[in-house]
Amino acid sequence: METFYKIAKPDGWDFHTGRTINYRDNIGKIVRRKRRGKVSLCTETAIHASRDPNQCFIGGEIPCSLYLVSGKPDAEDEDKCGFKQLQIIKELQPEKIFKWRYKETCNPVNPFTIKPPRKITKEHIRLLKQWASIRASIRASTWASVRDSIRASTWDSTWGSVWDSIWDSVWDSTWASTWDSVRDSVWDSIRDSIRASTWDSAWDSIWAYSGWIFAPIVKKWKHIKHKPGEYPFQSAIDLWMMGVVPSYDGEKWRLHGGKNADILWEGEL
Repeated sequence: METFYKIAKPDGWDFHTGRTINYRDNIGKIVRRKRRGKVSLCTETAIHASRDPNQCFIGGEIPCSLYLVSGKPDAEDEDKCGFKQLQIIKELQPEKIFKWRYKETCNPVNPFTIKPPRKITKEHIRLLKQWASIRASIRASTWASVRDSIRASTWDSTWGSVWDSIWDSVWDSTWASTWDSVRDSVWDSIRDSIRASTWDSAWDSIWAYSGWIFAPIVKKWKHIKHKPGEYPFQSAIDLWMMGVVPSYDGEKWRLHGGKNADILWEGEL
């Protein structure tokens, strides 16, 4: 029989109910649907699995556990297959199957939990200048490049739903642990001079981080020149990993760090 991919909750239970089938407990065994009748997708008459692991996120989310399964599809659309029963072959390591940065998606780095530098150096300013020169391209480039890379690895007719499912999972994970502190801290530290552009510039760092999650599967980043194999927005990631987040109000740049997003440096470039 053919093999397919199936994701479940981290504890092995199905995403649909969280209590119907535990795939980890059934490795080496056959699991069966809970409702009889003609197999119909997106109903309890089918157990679902996908040919491409990325397609599993239609109905699933991050974090997850991942399984290699086998069976004979009784129904199928562009995204998933429906089965009366599945043989659970083995559990897989998601970080080895998904070519993007799965582990970093599950445990995103919050830059404001990193001890900030005692002094802003020439290296920080160099990275900031590089980021400032390319920041305008981040949203259009990330959206188009990741979308096309996911489409290239799955069926053309399904790229939209696959893209949405994976992007939402990554975005939600990054948002939950990082953006609240970015938003509140940056706002508090510069609220006397807050502008829409300041908000957008802090938001762009989130875009850079999310794009970096997908960087391993993107061969060419659109709307920006870069060397082959290079993530063009790496300067924002380098600052992020140093515990530094830039903001820009249209006139001055600021570098923030620490749990209160203190202003570590401000000036014009």
